[in-house]
Formats: sequence, structure tokens, C-alpha cells
Amino acid sequence: MAKPNPRFLFAPGAGAPSSSAWMKAWAKRIAALGQVSAFDYPYQRAGKKSPDRPPVLLASHRAELSALRAERPGPIVLIGKSMGGRIGCHVSVALGAEGEAGRALQPAALVCLGYPLVAPGGAVRDEVLLELERPVLFVQGTRDSMCPPERLASVRERMRAPNELFVVEGGDHSLVVAKGTLAKAGQKQTDVDDGIFEAISAFVERHASL
Repeated sequence: MAKPNPRFLFAPGAGAPSSSAWMKAWAKRIAALGQVSAFDYPYQRAGKKSPDRPPVLLASHRAELSALRAERPGPIVLIGKSMGGRIGCHVSVALGAEGEAGRALQPAALVCLGYPLVAPGGAVRDEVLLELERPVLFVQGTRDSMCPPERLASVRERMRAPNELFVVEGGDHSLVVAKGTLAKAGQKQTDVDDGIFEAISAFVERHASL
């Protein structure tokens, strides 16, 4: 029997909804690997700028996962931009603490595009990563002030979950490389995005059938 294609639940970052050009472009790329279901959090659906409180974000994310799981069996990958990736990790940790009922909803793996490790006030938000058990791929730009490479490296050493890192040299929080850096390397942003896609594809191939 053929292995079912993975499905992707794609969560947005705090600053832009699923209708943003960045989200649409990445949803289109990832659709080459399986069904993509992008969603917005309640505050985004209401046209507000300030994110909901964490419990509301978590409940909304979980409800989207439950709805996707109810459609049919098969592996699901939680993928998120910045805040969406972090909330996805919180959802997975919460499910892991719920026993059999939680395990039935668990994603096969997670992909975090620009993980917001460092809060605006400077605190390192590593607790959820240290509690995470499902495999996770971090895709991080070296110019991302919200996730300095050395700080993420320290956290990854202490994580129990299988974790991988794809580094975008010169990439910012949205994985965009400055034009000057691209020119020196003889590349275009599409080349960078192709490399990211290949890393996601390989990671999903290894983990999305768990």
C-alpha cells in the first residue's frame, strides 16, 4: 500500500496573515509535497494587529489541527512562520501530556520558519523546545535577531526531540537575503528558497510517516 502523502497545517506569523504574499508563496511551494491548509488566528480574522493571548492562539491552532485530522488518517506536519511555529510547538507539547487522546492528534513532525527564540524583551523562550518530543526542523537566517545562531545552538544541544537546522546564510527573520549578498554569491532569492524547499522535503521524507 502506498504511503499517504503528508498534509501541512501552515500557521502564520504575528505580523501577517495567511493572505500575505510571503505565506501564499510558501504555501504554493509546499503544496508540491502534499495538501497545505493555511489558517489565521482569531485576531487576524478580525482584522486586528495585536496577537491574541497565548491560550487563545493555542486553542485556535489546536482546533485547526483537529479539523484537519478529522478529514482522513495520515501524517500531518505543523509548519509555521515565526509565532506560528512557536505556537505549533506548544500545541504538540500539550498533546503529548494528554495521553492516548493527545497522541491521536499529534503531528508527525514540525517545521519552524524563523523561530522567534528571543522575545522582544530579550528573554530566551526555550522552555517549549526543551519539552518538545516530536521531530522539528528549524530554518533560520543568520541575520535573524530573534534567533541568534549561537543561542539556538545552545538550546538544540539540550533538546530531547530529534532536531535539525537548515541555515540561510545572510537571511533575515523572513529568510530573505540582502540583494548585495545575493549578488556576491551569484544567486537570486529564488535559489535560496529552492534550497529551503529541498531541506523541508528531505526532512518530511524522513519523519512524516511516523
